[in-house]
Amino acid sequence: MAKWTEDTAAILLGFVIIALALAAFLVAPFDEVNASLIAAESRAGFSVDAWSEANDSGNVVTTFLSDTVNGARPGRWGLNPLSAFSIDFVFSAIVLFFFLAILFGAGSLLMRRRGDEFIRGFVFIFAIGILAYLLANQLEFRGMGLGYELWAIVLGLLVSNVFGVPRFVRPALQPELYIKTGLVLLGAEVLFGKLLAIGLPGIFVSWVVTPVVLVTTFWFGQKILKISSKTLNITISADMSVCGVSAAIATAAACRASKEELTTAVGLSMIFTAVMMVALPAFINAVGMPEVLGGAWIGGTIDATGAVVAAGAFLGDTALNVAATIKMIQNILIGVLAFAIAVYWTAKVDNTQGRTVDASEIWHRFPKFVLGFLGASILFSLLIEMLNTNTATVLVENGALDFTSDMRGWLFCLAFASIGLSANFRELKSQFHGGKPLILYVCGQTLNLCLTLFMAWLMFYVAFPDITARLQG
Repeated sequence: MAKWTEDTAAILLGFVIIALALAAFLVAPFDEVNASLIAAESRAGFSVDAWSEANDSGNVVTTFLSDTVNGARPGRWGLNPLSAFSIDFVFSAIVLFFFLAILFGAGSLLMRRRGDEFIRGFVFIFAIGILAYLLANQLEFRGMGLGYELWAIVLGLLVSNVFGVPRFVRPALQPELYIKTGLVLLGAEVLFGKLLAIGLPGIFVSWVVTPVVLVTTFWFGQKILKISSKTLNITISADMSVCGVSAAIATAAACRASKEELTTAVGLSMIFTAVMMVALPAFINAVGMPEVLGGAWIGGTIDATGAVVAAGAFLGDTALNVAATIKMIQNILIGVLAFAIAVYWTAKVDNTQGRTVDASEIWHRFPKFVLGFLGASILFSLLIEMLNTNTATVLVENGALDFTSDMRGWLFCLAFASIGLSANFRELKSQFHGGKPLILYVCGQTLNLCLTLFMAWLMFYVAFPDITARLQG
C-alpha cells in the first residue's frame, strides 16, 4: 500500500467526519421524522419546533452525536473549576477521545506510522485540550476573549519549555494533520449561497481589501523592515490579512515555512484576536456605528471565525450575520492564496537560476488539503441548494454543520496544543529579533482596519444602499 501524505490523509479523515455528520443528520432524521416534517410543512410554513421535538424524541443518533461533542468540553465556572465537570462530561470526553484516537490512529497507519504509539501519546494531548477548554470557559477569561486556541498553545509551550515533552507523546504531535483536517471541515461552512445573499458589498470588502493588505504588508516587511526570512514575512502577512491561523497553515505549507515561523504567526494572531474581539465592538458601540458597517468591519479584520461571531454578537443579530458572512467569503481565499503563493514561491523565490517552471513543480508545492476544503464547500453548497430552504436550515446548517463546526474546534485545539508542545522559547526568540514580526503585524493590521472600514462604508452606504436597507430590515 502506498504511503499517504498528511494532505491526503487530512482529506480522507475530514470526509469521514463529514460522512458521519450527513448520515446522522440527514439519513436518520428523514427516516424517523419524515411524517412530522411533512405535517409541519403542510401547515402554515415550516415548524422548527415540530422538527426539533420529533427529532429529540426519535433520533437517538443525532442527539448522541451532538451531546457528545458539546458535552466533552467543561462547562463555565467562576471560582471553583470542579463545578465545570459532571458525569455527562466524563462520558462524553471518553467517547470523543476514543473516536478521535481511532480515527487519527488510522490516519497514522496510512502515513506508515505506528498507530498504537500515536494513541498512547494522544492521551496527553487530549488532556491538554480539555484543560484549554476549561480555562477558556472560566468566566473572567471568557469575558476577556481568551479562547481555547490561546490557552492550548500557552499550555503546550509551558509543558515544552518548563517540564519537557515526554517521549511517548511525540508520535501524537501532528499539528498539521489535525489542523488540515479541521480546515477540510471549515470548507463545509463556506456556502456559496451565503456569498450571494450579501452580494457585491461583501465581495468587495473580502476580495479587494484582503489582497491589497496582503501584498502591501509583505512588501513593507521586505523593503522597509527588511525581515530576513521571506517565509516568516508572508506567513505573518497572510495570517493577519486573510483569516488568521487557517491562512497561516495554508501559506506555511505553500512556501514551506518552518514550524517556528508558523508558531510565531499563530501566536501573534491569537494575542491580537483576543484583544480585537473585545476592543473593536466596544469602540463601535462607543461611536454609535451602524450595525451593518460594524459587522462588516469586524468580519473583514478579526482573524478567527469564532472570534468574529462572538464580536458580532456584541453588536446585535444584524452585525453578527454580516460579520460571519464577510468572514465566510474571506475564507474562500484560502484556496486562492495557497495556489498563488505556491506559484510565486516556485517561480520566483526558490527559482534562483531563472529557469522555466512547469506545472508539475507547482503541483508538488501546492498544499493538496485545500482541494478537500473546496470539495466540502461545493458538496454542502449543492446539498443546501437541492433541499428546500427550511429543511436545509434545520437539517444541514443547524444540524450537520453544527456537528462539523464543533469537531473543527476540537481539531484546532489539538493542533494548537501540538504546536506549543513542538516549540521552545529559544527558537521562538530568534524569530522576534528586533521586534520586526510584531511591528509587521501591528502596521499590517492598522492598514487592514483603515481600508476595510473605508471599503465597507463605500460599498454598503454609497454604492449599494439598497442591500444595506434589506439587511437592516
